[in-house]
This record gives sequence, structure tokens and C-alpha cells, in this order.
Amino acid sequence: IRAASDSEALAMAGLRRSEDLFAPVWEAARNRWPWLFVNLVTAFVATRVIGFFEGSIQQLVALATLMPIVASVGGNTGNQTIALVIRALALEQISPASLAHLLRKELTVGIVNGLLWGGFAGTLAGLLYGHVWLGAVMTAAVLLNLVIAATAGVVVPIALDRMGRDPAQGASVLLTFITDSMGFLLFLGLARLLLF
Repeated sequence: IRAASDSEALAMAGLRRSEDLFAPVWEAARNRWPWLFVNLVTAFVATRVIGFFEGSIQQLVALATLMPIVASVGGNTGNQTIALVIRALALEQISPASLAHLLRKELTVGIVNGLLWGGFAGTLAGLLYGHVWLGAVMTAAVLLNLVIAATAGVVVPIALDRMGRDPAQGASVLLTFITDSMGFLLFLGLARLLLF
């Protein structure tokens, strides 16, 4: 009865018995390979986004030093949202009615934090590089990436859960791809539009 209960609890989280916290090292490592592969592929895709803007980066080297900030802040925001959503999934707190409320709330939090921290980062960037428009680009990119991160932080774990996958294993990989790629695209794209 205890073994069956344990298997059911793992299955509810999208896990197999072999993926338990105390599984042997080789088994645990092998179970993580698919997501590591996905992470490598998506990281290469993100680098291609940067490659589209090589000319802009060569004209204004500050872009290369600032773009990781946009991606990093987005990733952090999205991971905070993912943690809340995975916990809510585990506690069975998400219903179709609460999902709409949760998405609206997280989008609002993303906008508020994007305005505050995007403004802060943009002001610092503008002062550091003596370029007001660079600061404006930074502010806008952080704001937009935080909205995207909040959306992905809700949608990705719920979608994985509904597909029978473990959101705790895969959500952060997909979120990193989204926030990195979109952060680079937003920052470098806005820079190309407004600075050159």
C-alpha cells in the first residue's frame, strides 16, 4: 500500500519512481539528459539571435555589456513565478477560474517590477555610458522582458503539467530560452531602431 501510494504521489508530479530524490547517480543523471539536450539546443538558438545584431554591437560595444542584464532579470522574474505555479500545482490550487486570475496578477506584477527595475537599470545604464537613449532602450527592454517572463512563468509549467511532464524539471529550461532569446531580441532590436 505504501509503495502504491508513493508511486501515485510521484505520478501526480509527473515523475517516475526512478526519478526519486534518492535514485542512484547514474539513473538520476540519465533522467536529466533530455532537458540538458533541450537546453543546449535552445542556448544555440539564443546565440543566433545575438548574431543578427553583430553590426549594432560593433557600433556600440555597451550593448554587449548590458544585454545579459535584460536576460538575467527576465530569467529571475520568470523563475520566481514558476516556483509559485509549481507549488500551486502540487497543492492542486489551480483551476480554470483561478488560472485567469493568476495570469492577470503575474502580468501586473511583471509590469510594476518592469517599470521600477527597468527604470532603475535604464537610469544606471544612461548615467554609466552617458547616453540617454541607451537608458531608454534598457528600460523598455527590461519592462517588456519581465512581462514575457511573467507570462511564460505561468504558462510553461501549466502546459508541461497538462502534457504529463514534470514542470519542476523542464520549466526552467524553457523559461531560460524564452527570457534569454526575447531579452536579447528586445534589447538589441530596440537599440537598432532607436540608436542607429
